Amino acid sequence: MLRPEVIRKRLEKLDGYLNILENIRNHDRQAFLSNPEHYGSAERFLQLAIETINDMAAHVIAEGNLGVVNRNRDIPACLRTHGYIDVELEERWIRMIGFRNILVHEYLEVDREIVYETLAHNLADLRKLAGVFAQFL
Repeated sequence: MLRPEVIRKRLEKLDGYLNILENIRNHDRQAFLSNPEHYGSAERFLQLAIETINDMAAHVIAEGNLGVVNRNRDIPACLRTHGYIDVELEERWIRMIGFRNILVHEYLEVDREIVYETLAHNLADLRKLAGVFAQFL
């Protein structure tokens, strides 16, 4: 049975992460790229935000008996198949998962320019996904 408190707690955490990322986003490109505290924080909070989205989705899928997911990249397709997201959001989410994998597994090769661009242009996608899960409250 889907437990709203699981979703609520993660949405609260996600909101906090996104607020931090929005504050970091206020730095101009040069200030961001030259300050390890800025880009390091952005990397970590982007990772946490994406993982929080994936956690909520895994809960919805498991408790709603929506199917079996073997990899995180399969999660968006499962939710699209059941009508919770559209194809465009599915594709964006899959890219987010790939980005999260780079942050976690290929951290020595992270391109700070890409982190900056993600911060500047993609936080709305995370907010949109938060809205998808808010409907379960």
